Amino acid sequence: MQRYNILWADDEIDLLKPHIMFLDKKGYDVIPVNSGSDALEKFDSENFDIVFLDENMPGMTGLETLTRIKEIRPDLPVVMITKSEEEHIMEEAIASKIADYLIKPLNPNQILLSVKKILENKRLVTEKTNLNYQQQFQQISMVVNDYLDYKGWTEIYQKLVYWELELESNQYRQMKEILEMQKMEANSNFVKYVKGNYEDWLNPNIEDKPVLSHTLLKEKVFPRLKNGTPTFFIIIDNLRFDQWKVIEPLITEFFRIEFTELYYSILPTTTAYARNAIFSGLLPLEMSMKYPDIWMNEDEEGGKNNHEEDFLARHIKRLRMDTRISYQKIKNLNQGRNLVDNIYNLAHNDLNVIVYNFVDMLSHARTEMEIIRELAPDESAYRSLTRSWFQHSPLLEIIQRIAEMDARLVITTDHGTVRVKKPFRIIGDRNTNTNLRYKIGKNLNFEEERIYYTRSPEHIHLPKVNVSSTYVFAVEDLFFAYPNNFNYYVNYYKDTFQHGGLSMEEMIIPIISLNSK
Repeated sequence: MQRYNILWADDEIDLLKPHIMFLDKKGYDVIPVNSGSDALEKFDSENFDIVFLDENMPGMTGLETLTRIKEIRPDLPVVMITKSEEEHIMEEAIASKIADYLIKPLNPNQILLSVKKILENKRLVTEKTNLNYQQQFQQISMVVNDYLDYKGWTEIYQKLVYWELELESNQYRQMKEILEMQKMEANSNFVKYVKGNYEDWLNPNIEDKPVLSHTLLKEKVFPRLKNGTPTFFIIIDNLRFDQWKVIEPLITEFFRIEFTELYYSILPTTTAYARNAIFSGLLPLEMSMKYPDIWMNEDEEGGKNNHEEDFLARHIKRLRMDTRISYQKIKNLNQGRNLVDNIYNLAHNDLNVIVYNFVDMLSHARTEMEIIRELAPDESAYRSLTRSWFQHSPLLEIIQRIAEMDARLVITTDHGTVRVKKPFRIIGDRNTNTNLRYKIGKNLNFEEERIYYTRSPEHIHLPKVNVSSTYVFAVEDLFFAYPNNFNYYVNYYKDTFQHGGLSMEEMIIPIISLNSK
């Protein structure tokens, strides 16, 4: 077991010998000194893992010594020890980034607890986390292999994300590998469940079904437009549930969470289908039939999401709602900064929609730019990059200003992404779309058993581009690759984050309602 070095500075150090002997028996080496200046001299010849400082020493005080120590070793944990309970001393010590604050007379176990909390916290937490996951592993595996409904699958996905985040800094790679295998097993069974139930979910006569893209506004947002309080509805494109969990603490500094729920994206899990469905309140087939002037089929030239505001306006009109709305789409930094400057002007609206595209751009950049791949080689780093962006983005400033308005905030996304690992051969003609997770075409050739497909798109409310259109969806961590130039294609896209297909990560996505503090 590792022994740690403790430097203890106190002008009455001789009276603390029983405590020093107690720590020695527990495996800690304590170097005692009588003053702050002696403590600083020790830094020239020895390395320490933690420092105990008496606040009230003659000559150089504990607070003065603390300042000098932090100049030399900013990362070194320091525990301030004092007889005084004066608030200003505590505040000054805390402001100097102390690790703990103890009041004399000292209890040996009190000191031991402080040391363990600071020096062995990571090891103890890791061991406890591993034990807890091992206990839950069997339970999760049994449930995953049992019959689950859509609510059960959202609970399983939440648990898997919870353990993924808990084990993120775990030094035991084996535990992460076990969790990864469990996620793969869960995704395999989730695909089977969706294949057997997706068509029923889209049947308006069936009541027991999840909230889907096209019912999201009606069920989760429109009922909150009341009492004259402005509501801001922010869609962060491509935001997975695990990514939400890492930015959540930054938002809850300003907002209280009313609820966090998971809903299901429709297929294909792409912006053109899922986000248009959110705004229109319709499925893609109904959009293409009811609004052919603004719906864009796969074979038509032009952006597929240029009419979101029109879809939203027609949705509200169809429901005969008397609602003042605004719509903003943020695609770059300057647009984000402009919205920060003008956000207060939106306070008079009932509903303010903000579409923020950064996470989608991040996933595409990671595919196309080597430097982003280096920065985000896996899910953990991808989450970290998302959090770093959000922390320094105009979006966080926008959210802070919304909190100042005493407004309601709803945050969601249109779909998630999955890290693709295994190529799946598919053959299509020149008119087949380029998405790696779903294909639509009239002459597609593929191994039917391994994926999800339909030759009757109208059964899952998707429009036909032509009479013989087939939709094919990649499942789990597969991605489509054409036989020609196969190896290059596979090497380029393997381990990138894609969307459009069928997986928990793409389909089970968060919606959060918040009220300003």
